[in-house]
This record gives sequence, C-alpha cells and structure tokens, in this order.
Amino acid sequence: MRNYTFILLIIITILLSLLSKELLNTNDLVISSLAEQLTNEQISEVVGVQKKWEWLGFIIIPIILLLKTSVIAAIIDAGCFFFDKEIKYKKIFGIVAKAEFIFLGVIIFKILWFYLFQQDYTLEDLQYFYPLSAINITGYDGLDAWWVYPLQAFNLFELTYWFILAYLLGKELDTNLDKGLSIVASSYGVALVIWIIGIMFFTLNMS
Repeated sequence: MRNYTFILLIIITILLSLLSKELLNTNDLVISSLAEQLTNEQISEVVGVQKKWEWLGFIIIPIILLLKTSVIAAIIDAGCFFFDKEIKYKKIFGIVAKAEFIFLGVIIFKILWFYLFQQDYTLEDLQYFYPLSAINITGYDGLDAWWVYPLQAFNLFELTYWFILAYLLGKELDTNLDKGLSIVASSYGVALVIWIIGIMFFTLNMS
C-alpha cells in the first residue's frame, strides 16, 4: 500500500505540473523573458532545445521525489534511533510519502491564484511566488537573492508537513503527538535548517 501511495504521489505531481504549464502559459513567459536578452533566432534555438528535452522533466520529477522522500525518511530514522524508538525504515518512508501530499496544495494554490486572480504576471512572479509564505508578505522586489529561499521555506505548508509527520510517526510508534513532534524537530527540523543555511551560503557566493 505504501508503494502505491508513493506512485500516486508521483502521478499526481506530474499531472499537476502539466496542468500548471498549460494553464499558466509558462512557455510563453519564458519566451517573453528571453526576448529582452536574445535575438529571435537565438530564442528559436532555445525553444527547440527545450521541446527536445521536455520529456526529461517526467523522469526528473520521480527522481527528485524519491531522493527527497528517502533522505527525509533516513533522517527521521536516525531521530527515532536517538530517541530509542524502533521502527522500520520502510514504514518511515511510507509516512514521509503520505506527508508529501500536503505540498501538492502548493501547486494547486499557485495554479488557482494566477489563473483566477492575478492574471497579469511575469515569469519572475511565478518563480518567486510561494503560497502562504513569508516572501508573499515581504515581496521580492529589492530583496537580496540569498533571502529568497529562506522566506519561501517559511510557510504554512511546511508547518503542516511537520505536524503530519509528527502525527503519523506518533501513531506508528504508539506514542503522543508531542513525542512525534520532538523526533521530527530534532531530526528533520535540524537538517532543514542546515539545508537552508547551505542554500543561502551557496546563493550568496554565486551572486
């Protein structure tokens, strides 16, 4: 059943990505963005390469989801070990896969927002927009590039993700939500902070 859960996650993610691309006209936005920097001939070449390798996106999505789910499951598994809680890695993987469904809401929210409400938008608007996050409060105009990811990562979907992980983990370990939240915060939470700091440092050095 857990394998089916992960496969379903992949299928829905791909379908929503296709829907987003179609409804939000991302190809047209890319062309408009390139028009300011490249000639028509160069743009045609870029679009041609993009169409040629478009299929690669269908392979990348499952790989990214598998890597993310596997790594987070391994981190939480280590957290359970330090809390002297025994649980099979396979079960933790299934828990993480179920929790990942919350992030599908990000794609759905984004599609609805730009398709129904903010219909006049640019490629940058799509790239920087993250629903129910701190960056939508601060805005990205004039914002240093290395602050973008942390402000996007600080969002209600991520917070809900923590609680789903904690609830499912606590249920599997036959303990309470507080204990589950302690395990998630001390393992995944610490790893997330290190990841965000790493992205900030990388972005600062690249800018």
